[in-house]
Amino acid sequence: MKRLLQAVFWLVLYAAAAHATPSTQIWIPSTDVQPYMKWHFGFDQYIKARKIDGTTREPNVINNGVTVGVLPGEKIQAEVGIDQRAYGVEPVDSAPVYFNAKIGMPEDALFKGAPAIALGGYDLGTKKYSADAGWGTDYNVVYGLIARTFGKVGRFSAGYYQGSDKLLLDKNGQKDNTGVLASWDRTISEVSDKLWVAVDYMGGENGYGALSWGAAWKFSPNVGVIFGYDKYNNANYKPTYTIQVDIDL
Repeated sequence: MKRLLQAVFWLVLYAAAAHATPSTQIWIPSTDVQPYMKWHFGFDQYIKARKIDGTTREPNVINNGVTVGVLPGEKIQAEVGIDQRAYGVEPVDSAPVYFNAKIGMPEDALFKGAPAIALGGYDLGTKKYSADAGWGTDYNVVYGLIARTFGKVGRFSAGYYQGSDKLLLDKNGQKDNTGVLASWDRTISEVSDKLWVAVDYMGGENGYGALSWGAAWKFSPNVGVIFGYDKYNNANYKPTYTIQVDIDL
C-alpha cells in the first residue's frame, strides 16, 4: 500500500508538470483537504435535465474516484487522487483515467483570522490533445482558492483557474480557458448537523463554467450524499442533476 501510494503521488505530480475530482463543493474545488491517510471514495453521476430534441437524452456522465491525504501535518495538508470517468461517447471514453492533487492550509493556520488557502490541479488526463485526432483528455485545470468562515453566515470562497487552451473553448470554438471561482456553503445546524448546503460558480463559457447549487445529508459520520443542479454558462451544454455519494475510510 505504501508503494502504491507513492506511485500515485509521483504520477500525479508528473502529470501536473506535463477530469479527476479533488475535494469539492457541488462543482468547483474547495479549500478542504483530506486528512493524512484518510481515504475518500466518490461515486458521482451527472444526469442531463433536458432532452436534445425532445426525444433523445444525452448519456449520463459517471465519475468514480478515490482521494487520499498524504501529509501528516495539521497546518499544511495535501491530497492526491485518481478517477475513472465515462462520458458515454468515443473516443474520449478510451482514455478514462484522470488525476488530481491539492495542497492547502486550513483557516487560522498562518495566523489568527487567516483564510484557508488551497492550490491544486485536476482533470489531469492521460491522452494528450492532438490537433490531427481532434481530441484529448489533458484538460489540466490548475487553480488557487482562499476561504473564510463567518460564524453562522457560512463560509465564502474565491479563486481563479486556468486550463488547456486547446480543450477549454467557448461556443464559437475560441479559447476560453480561464475564469473565477466562487462559493458559499454552510451546515444548517438549526435543522441538523447532518444537513449542508452550498452554491458555487465557475466562470467561463467552456465546458466547466457553471452555476451549481445543492444540499448534502450525512447518513453516518463517514457516508454522505449530495443532491445538486448544474446550470452551465454555455447554452450548448444542457443542465445536469448531480448525485454524489461520498464515503470516507
